[in-house]
Amino acid sequence: MKHYDYLIVGAGLFGAVFARQAMDAGKTCLVVEKSDHIAGNIYTEEVEGIPVHRYGAHIFHTSNKAVWDYVSRYVTFNHYINTPIANYKGELYNMPFNMHTFYQMWGVTTPDAARAKIEEQRREITGEPKNLEEQAISLVGRDIYEKLVKGYTEKQWGRSCTELPAFIIKRLPVRYTFDNNYFNDPYQGIPEEGYTALVERLLAGAEVQLGVDYLDRREELNALADRVVYTGCIDAYYDYCYGPLEYRSLRFETETLDTDNYQGVAVVNYNEREIPYTRVIEHKHFVFGQQEKTVITREYPATWELGMRPYYPVNNEKNQALYEQYRALADREDQVVFGGRLGHYKYYDMDKVVEAALAMAEEMLG
Repeated sequence: MKHYDYLIVGAGLFGAVFARQAMDAGKTCLVVEKSDHIAGNIYTEEVEGIPVHRYGAHIFHTSNKAVWDYVSRYVTFNHYINTPIANYKGELYNMPFNMHTFYQMWGVTTPDAARAKIEEQRREITGEPKNLEEQAISLVGRDIYEKLVKGYTEKQWGRSCTELPAFIIKRLPVRYTFDNNYFNDPYQGIPEEGYTALVERLLAGAEVQLGVDYLDRREELNALADRVVYTGCIDAYYDYCYGPLEYRSLRFETETLDTDNYQGVAVVNYNEREIPYTRVIEHKHFVFGQQEKTVITREYPATWELGMRPYYPVNNEKNQALYEQYRALADREDQVVFGGRLGHYKYYDMDKVVEAALAMAEEMLG
């Protein structure tokens, strides 16, 4: 059997960036992936000529020019700017909260008038907020909370805002300008060919095996390499010896429609609790598509159970304490290092995944 310098478990963005750096340093890499495709949750597939984000909307944005330059070596990014719309019972609001939103909500036309309205409503909460509802009202007032925070958040987390801890919403971005750009980062866009092309190019030169469950074959696979970079769930690696960490999951319904333009924007959030999905994604708008048909995806939050695809770690105190127990085990490993969203039990934006993988590669490769 061939021997490798690195066995990389998971062909997502973290594993692919690490593999690229290792190969550029002259190392050999075997990448094993449990699913039937590379690119993890950023996997895109072409449908009707449209790059479809199979696992929900992914918009690359960063303030780190080195990260932007790095990913731009492998794919060309377009100039997409994220400007989502919120639909609350048929009323449309611009996101994030800005002067367009405040005009739509109250008819105010100046920053001073908007600020006064929010300040007046924030006074409803006195003392330290006891839950997410009180925290949100203390930040943006009741009107914005009721229409644009409450239902969406309750769907995301599967419980009432009064049952959620205040720390989940430490702050809510409020802009007193007419600016609908969701992100503040100077670099933003979508790969013109989709994210799968980015990961393919990062992995070029590595041996990649799909449909391989590392945890079922770890002794055999570990014997093939000097070091292991593991990007799966850290609790699964240790057979849930302290109990499973919690995640939120998602379910997607995707359909092709016989129209060239369904909703006029890539992302529409549905903010009332009564509509079961949180948003509808129209994929062609990410790449300014002119196709005759369109593809839309409805995104439903779901309670995660063992065996389901994990999306968002539930970073409350209980789970953080549990993760620290697993991390203590990981710190004692000689051959294996842990990385990525699942290995670190941390929600990473894509640029932070790249940043973390580059930092690990620099530390390990010198």
